[in-house]
Amino acid sequence: MNFALILFVLVILTGIAWVADKLVFQPQRRRAADAAVAEFDRQQQRVGERFADENAPQTRARIRDEKLRQPWWLEYTASFFPVILVVFVVRSFIVEPFKIPSGSMVPTLLVGDFILVNKFDYGLRLPITNTKVTRGRPLERGDVVVFRYPKDESVDYIKRVIGLPGDVIAYQDKKLTINGKPVPETSLPDYFDEERIGYAKQFEEDLNGRKNAVLNNPAVPPFVVGADDYPFRDNCQYNSEGVICKVPPGSYFMMGDNRDNSADSRYWGFVPDQNIVGRAFFIWMNFSNLKRIGSFN
Repeated sequence: MNFALILFVLVILTGIAWVADKLVFQPQRRRAADAAVAEFDRQQQRVGERFADENAPQTRARIRDEKLRQPWWLEYTASFFPVILVVFVVRSFIVEPFKIPSGSMVPTLLVGDFILVNKFDYGLRLPITNTKVTRGRPLERGDVVVFRYPKDESVDYIKRVIGLPGDVIAYQDKKLTINGKPVPETSLPDYFDEERIGYAKQFEEDLNGRKNAVLNNPAVPPFVVGADDYPFRDNCQYNSEGVICKVPPGSYFMMGDNRDNSADSRYWGFVPDQNIVGRAFFIWMNFSNLKRIGSFN
């Protein structure tokens, strides 16, 4: 959010300089260039052909170029306006890059993955305020979403949408149930978690036909330790087997795919719709593993 504000301020400042240059300073430079070239031509007429500049066309062009050249402060403001404007528009309304900082979404996303986030799929939002101005499509269970962390909105988080408004989400004994229906899961080969230097149980979950891999660590107990106080906490019941929550209107229940190594809605609550940034859809770079480049579920 701070970067968006900085970029917005740069757009305003460079835009003012660009407009001032087009309307005021550039016409002044053109008049000065025309006057300088006219003075040069008068001097050439006064000295006559014998002493005239043999390279008059080149000299005339050099004089014009010197007079038309932008001063340094305009060169470093107005000249950058189109570039900064394009970056601002693309980043705010089309696609924004992020870097995965933690292992909460392993095995789907790894630390060091650089991802792209679709900014218009769920509706266009104004930069800085994040106010939605178009409807877009609704979030779906299974979407991987970047959002502003509810407890500190200057921080961006990435998790998977598990619960929609009105859903009852139960994560009991490490089994996920949505509205009373167990989410189908299929065992996969154990996954070696490089961050924890150990193996974790791996499963493929099926969220309404959308399949993705998740990890469970048998050594970690199923109950939630250290849940925060958060809005609508009364919607959740914590017990020795985990948590059961009813998602309030206008909010979502998010979980990481690395279920026993993810600080998510089980710990800090629901994500309001106004905190949604966009849908993650593509890994565009991982410098330690180029094979990671591509789309993901």
